[in-house]
Amino acid sequence: MSAPLKIYGVPLSQAVRTVIWLLLNKKLPFELVVTVPGSPKANGTRDPEYMKKFPNATIPGLEETDSGFLLGESLAIMTYLCTKHGWTDLYPDDPERRSKVDSILHYHHRSFKEATLAFFAPKVRPDLGLAEPVIEMSRRVFTNGLKAMETQWLANNQYLTGNSPTVADMAAYVELGQLKKEFTNTFDYQEFSNVSRWLDDMTKLDGHDDSHLVLKELGDISQGAPEMERIMGANMKGIEIVNKKIAEM
Repeated sequence: MSAPLKIYGVPLSQAVRTVIWLLLNKKLPFELVVTVPGSPKANGTRDPEYMKKFPNATIPGLEETDSGFLLGESLAIMTYLCTKHGWTDLYPDDPERRSKVDSILHYHHRSFKEATLAFFAPKVRPDLGLAEPVIEMSRRVFTNGLKAMETQWLANNQYLTGNSPTVADMAAYVELGQLKKEFTNTFDYQEFSNVSRWLDDMTKLDGHDDSHLVLKELGDISQGAPEMERIMGANMKGIEIVNKKIAEM
């Protein structure tokens, strides 16, 4: 019997990878429906049938087949799943603690998320046609967020909102972590000691290795854009590993 929860996307997508990590961490079975960003074909986000479900035409998309409930946007999906299943360790039910997590999540899209536009997308998604001024702006915004993380949030806490990880940490790590030397090698965190320590701590969370294997497969892209075959191969290996872990649940 197929799982009642479907997640649309591919693991090389940062947003999709965050949701996959959460579900593997909590060992909640799901079906990964391979969906290609930007494609108008039947398995793409621009397919009219997909857009009927998810008008924003992005991944991930969540579908609960038993109720027909649909939801887009990774951060909304994560907080929804935590709320529904009572995962208060990662998304606290205490109003003050939850508001701290929400604050980071609201900040995320104009800070940590810029890591993708600044360093990842220009090489992996050249089809986006990102202009150099856009890339440079993303680099500045990302650097500002990184400095705030180093000197404020992680200066006195082990994690972004306290001494235990939350979905805010997972979302931020997926963006920052993809740039590490052991993955794409596109940013050096050496001068950020608190961030470097936090990055290492986050790798110890259950589900990290399996959800991020796709980046191991992609490898170092610091010297140039990878060929499409390499990108597709990394995604396929990532999908294989995720499906294997789901089957073991």
